[in-house]
Amino acid sequence: MKEVNLSFEEYLASKNIDAQKFCEQDPELFYEWKDLFYQMHPKSFTMQKLYLLNRIRLKYLLKTF
Repeated sequence: MKEVNLSFEEYLASKNIDAQKFCEQDPELFYEWKDLFYQMHPKSFTMQKLYLLNRIRLKYLLKTF
């Protein structure tokens, strides 16, 4: 299996989630997810949080210009 060196913040950006807003407005959930993210492969994390990611994305949408 290929090792993935992706930070949690980079992962969130790849999902169009603003990590800074997420951390500031819901730090408890942010750090819970961050700890969990580093315990598993990003694909496994995505599968586990698939429906929750959509809710978080809508709440903390990353604005791209």
